[in-house]
Amino acid sequence: MNFQGQLKPVITMVAVNFGFAAVNVLLKKILDQGTNHLVIVAYRQLISAIFLAPIAYFVEREIRPKLTLQILCQLFFSALVGVTLAQYFLLLGLKYTSATFSCAFINMVPVITFLLALPFGLEKVNLKSLAGGCKVFGTLVCFGGVILLILYKGKPLINQHHLTKHGDMTFSTSKTESWAIGTIFLIAGCIVWSSWFLMQARIGKRYPCQYSSTAILSSFGAIQSAILCLIMEKNLSGWILQGKLEIASIIYAGVVGSGLCYVGMSWSVKQRGPVFTSAFTPLIQIFVAIFDFSILHGPLHLGSVVGSILLIMGLYILLWGKSKEIEVCQTQTKQAQVGQLQDEQSTAVSHIIPVTSDSTVP
Repeated sequence: MNFQGQLKPVITMVAVNFGFAAVNVLLKKILDQGTNHLVIVAYRQLISAIFLAPIAYFVEREIRPKLTLQILCQLFFSALVGVTLAQYFLLLGLKYTSATFSCAFINMVPVITFLLALPFGLEKVNLKSLAGGCKVFGTLVCFGGVILLILYKGKPLINQHHLTKHGDMTFSTSKTESWAIGTIFLIAGCIVWSSWFLMQARIGKRYPCQYSSTAILSSFGAIQSAILCLIMEKNLSGWILQGKLEIASIIYAGVVGSGLCYVGMSWSVKQRGPVFTSAFTPLIQIFVAIFDFSILHGPLHLGSVVGSILLIMGLYILLWGKSKEIEVCQTQTKQAQVGQLQDEQSTAVSHIIPVTSDSTVP
């Protein structure tokens, strides 16, 4: 694989997680204003479907395979797991906790995806090889960074005055019960999102059209979320969006978060697999911390810095191991092809020039 081919999935996933980070910050603000989380999911999926449908029609109309009932059923359950339930649980967790805490928890997705991929055969680990050891070690380092972010806050490095006025007030007014409930929802959201990566890896092989599949996923997600919201919330006034920030945030979440980002993830899963794609989720935490500090003027703590450094180190180690594994696999494939070509050439020569035996008796 050439350098450009290796770099393209990396750049794609960095851009995807940057978009997700901006979505989380915006949605946290409108959730604090009282917007229903299921209404957010339904609207953003509807906007995503409307945005992607014409792109999918014109870009993939000549390469799109036949949409069978079996593929539709798989896309329906993929939308239920990766769109409706994942966003439902993650937004509930975001509502009961904070943007920084929820993004730190999302960083468990690569670890969970890696563990779930092993029994399904989508990921293999050879602990005797350097690449396999790096994948395991990188995953453990990522997990350690997540634990540090969750359990250790540390002293504020800068902006002490703002911390006393704003940061401590946030933690003092948040009840322990609500924080625990939010943690449970975040764990559930991480598990179903990790499961979606594995489901998408199988669907991508049978229906390799990212725009079309994402548009169908968004349509199913909008319908599922709307039905769930109507069942749980009888008050229809919650569907009326109020304020420019609320409308702009949901439009951005639909076009970028549920549209382009899911297209990028589906493409990355197809190119490099579910573990590679999910390994970039720790970047959401880092981007949110940057947004929180530079734009929202939030405090910066020692635990966040050290945890983020561990996440970057673990991500780099994991991706390096994955890259080495791909190189070894490609080298073995080329060697096998060369050996097969040599055998075929040897067989052809033996047919053209028959082997004669020396009949002379000494």
